[in-house]
Amino acid sequence: MADRPTPTGPAAPELSIVESRVYRGGNIWSYSPAIHLVVDLGVLEGYPTDTLVGFTDQLVELLPGLENHTCSRGVKGGFIERLREGTWVGHVAEHVALQLQQEAGHDLRRGKTRAVKGQPGRYNVIYDYADETVGLAAGTLAVRLVNHLVEPEEGFDFREELDVFLRRAQRSAFGPSTAAILEEAVARDIPYIRLNSASLVQLGQGVHAQRIRATMTSKTGALAVDIASDKDMTTRLLASAGLPVPKQETVRTADGAVTAARRIGFPVVVKPLDGNHGRGVCLDVTSDDEVREAFAVAEGESRRGYVIVESFVTGRDYRCLIVGGRMQAIAERVPAHVIGDGTHTVAELVEITNADPRRGVGHEKVLTRIKVDDAAIGLVRDQGFGMDDVPPKEQMVKLALTGNMSTGGISVDRTFDAHPDNVEIAEEAARMIGLDVAGIDFICPDIASPVRETGGAICEVNAAPGFRMHTHPTVGEPQYIAKPVVDLLFPPGSPSRVPIVAVTGTNGKTTTSRMIAHIFKGIGHKVGMTSTDGIVIDERLVYKADASGPRSARMVLQNPRVDFAVMEVARGGILREGLGYDRNDVAVVTNIAPDHLGMKGIDTLSQLADVKAVVVEAVPRNGFAVLNADDDLVRKMRRRCSGGIVWFSLQPAGTKVRELIEDHCRRGGRAVVLDHTDRGDMIVIKHGRRSMQLAWTHLLPSTFGGTAKFNVANAMAAAGAAFAAGAGLHEIRQGLRTFTTSYYLSPGRMNLVNVHNTDVFVDYCHNAPGMRVLGEFVEGYAAQKDGQADLGRISRIGMISTAGDRRDDDMRELGAIAARHFDVVVVREDERKRGRPVGETAALVAEGAKAEIGKEGVRCRQVETVLNEVEAVRHCMARANPGDIVVLCVDQHAEVLGELEQMTQHAQAGAHNKQGIGDPDLDPVEMQSEAQAAGDEAAAAEASEVEPATS
Repeated sequence: MADRPTPTGPAAPELSIVESRVYRGGNIWSYSPAIHLVVDLGVLEGYPTDTLVGFTDQLVELLPGLENHTCSRGVKGGFIERLREGTWVGHVAEHVALQLQQEAGHDLRRGKTRAVKGQPGRYNVIYDYADETVGLAAGTLAVRLVNHLVEPEEGFDFREELDVFLRRAQRSAFGPSTAAILEEAVARDIPYIRLNSASLVQLGQGVHAQRIRATMTSKTGALAVDIASDKDMTTRLLASAGLPVPKQETVRTADGAVTAARRIGFPVVVKPLDGNHGRGVCLDVTSDDEVREAFAVAEGESRRGYVIVESFVTGRDYRCLIVGGRMQAIAERVPAHVIGDGTHTVAELVEITNADPRRGVGHEKVLTRIKVDDAAIGLVRDQGFGMDDVPPKEQMVKLALTGNMSTGGISVDRTFDAHPDNVEIAEEAARMIGLDVAGIDFICPDIASPVRETGGAICEVNAAPGFRMHTHPTVGEPQYIAKPVVDLLFPPGSPSRVPIVAVTGTNGKTTTSRMIAHIFKGIGHKVGMTSTDGIVIDERLVYKADASGPRSARMVLQNPRVDFAVMEVARGGILREGLGYDRNDVAVVTNIAPDHLGMKGIDTLSQLADVKAVVVEAVPRNGFAVLNADDDLVRKMRRRCSGGIVWFSLQPAGTKVRELIEDHCRRGGRAVVLDHTDRGDMIVIKHGRRSMQLAWTHLLPSTFGGTAKFNVANAMAAAGAAFAAGAGLHEIRQGLRTFTTSYYLSPGRMNLVNVHNTDVFVDYCHNAPGMRVLGEFVEGYAAQKDGQADLGRISRIGMISTAGDRRDDDMRELGAIAARHFDVVVVREDERKRGRPVGETAALVAEGAKAEIGKEGVRCRQVETVLNEVEAVRHCMARANPGDIVVLCVDQHAEVLGELEQMTQHAQAGAHNKQGIGDPDLDPVEMQSEAQAAGDEAAAAEASEVEPATS
């Protein structure tokens, strides 16, 4: 090894993980789920791999699979070349993490390592994962291995650590049956969501969703499962249909078992009434004493205490898999055994057999390790051998009587050998029990001969039968029996996905999302929507919190009523976990403006645009991105979209932007533009050479007579998204004409309340760009109001604030812009201070406003600070006179609307007081209670950065 210097600064003496993150959908690094580690190389930053003597050889010796890594060279061995030429250990950790997952059976190949800008020695390590717990464990072990090779760690044994890692991966992995179904689903582009740490999985989304648990499906009847679990009932039903079954009786005592055995005739089988996987089954019982012993074994495995005694049918053990009433596969099950070689003892032969890498514990692998217990030892003894005896060459020594895979048996595919009569019997048995997926266990001399002639019987019908004997037979060709199962759940041509519209941007995305949802609700869809206010399912708020992150998206896609999804996507959620789904049919980007900068490595507008562009990159080839052509950064996103582009623009004809749009449309593209006429502004949808007039802006209630230009832009974005998603022109027009900024449809977004002849606007504006367009609206609204009545000089009062995690300069800028549009500025603070002491945020905002007083064009003459939000509302209303305009930029809109309701009985419908006036379904107190019921911890986990919206 190269000598390592003693670190003299704060740098770590070895590779260390500073931060780890799991992306569960598309993200800024990858189109697919990925693990993101931030690692610190410490002093190893100065020691690439070519300077670490013996490092590469030892690494390849421990993980020879690294020879297959192409790295940037594009050929096998490319990564080894990089190691010998010299690369940094962060890059090595990426490849080791991928290879460790390969060792666990996860075929993963994508990864990248990039330096963290401005932080020498720190690197972003990103790599794919199939199971997040395994992926994170792979990253941790990779770092330990790299450090061990640089400087040996006392007590670190990589072989042991790898074995522990592999066992952990096996425990968390899907079983062979579930994995086979999911593999088929993925091949058909059917999305899935794992619902627990075991095998409960949702296939499809929303109203199309189906569930599986191993091989039990949404279509498996509970009654059929109960019947199959009752072996006595199963036998009687099959016998009533004339199907061959053994004679049997159900007993509860050992004496009863002996009596039944005598009546049936020896030899008999004793087994639990409701057992599975062959547990507690005793075969070839030939005497009263053996019956009593077998009864104790079977009773111990019976949940209800009942035991079955049935005639012992001799022959081979076959499992017939029936899916949807048709036979799909047949496997002959051979009990656990070893074959003598004339050299090794029975115990040694068992060890050799269990060394097969296909064998694991339980159902983790395609074969199960043979277990040597008292029953196995006794069976070996009955065959004339002891565990330390050497059986003759080619002598078969059984270690289990039943052929179950779970007890170490093997399988031989016999799908195409079965006689048609036997196939018909198996199919009829599944129909009699009523199972969609059934395992019919046959005992007969040969499945190729009709059992009615050769003898044999159906000894058991299994619900949720295992697939591994069919998908991974020990002998014979594998059968792809997952296909008919998925066909049952999703017949060819049936949908599995709901349309997803994702909306992002700095300002306006909440209102745009609500407009889109309103349009499709009017068409008749059950819309699931996420936003900064919570999750709304079919116009009912079901979860109140900032729900603009990926977990909320998954909650919507799991809801069985949802047939159309509208997702507000915030930057915080993208950075934290990525998207909550694999792709969206339509992506909308409203704008990119300076907000949230200086947080989580996002320092520039270009970097912020890269984050927002994730939703554009998630658009498939047959989807669309609706982009703001007036925003340079948004306009550049067109290069990152695999689908079509729908532009929207407020620019008049003749401008460069409009020329771009006209050229786009001449080539068959789509756009939403604003035509300026003497009668007003008309929103026009363009598709190719067609131009379709949609609506006058002044007739849309959300635009307040056309003065709220930001809502004009939001309406155009919503129209473009709806048109791209298949809505008709009339449906879009009707949706926009009926969408208002009332508290019912748009809580906390430009809600207008008249309090004692004072117009009060309640909005969520929290940043400088939003305040700029809000101020422009106030100017236009005031001018419109002046023209309607001679009210003298209208005073404008603004209550403002911002989140505590914004930069100081951004806070000052917010105050400065507010000062240009309001006569009186009242500064408050959010309840969540986000790391700042009480009063600091308000002081910075007030500082920016006060600095503008006296400048040309600045209206503000007074800046006041009232930290509590409700108290600040009362203060603003006390300062207002009839005819004035008050704008309240709020954090807790329900409380503010409740306070305004108390001030007047003339507030609009939907703004309710705390005594419950109005519709109780939307009472602010109830909504607060729902948030508390959802759990503060869950809300905190979901919360991404609050995106302000002047919409």
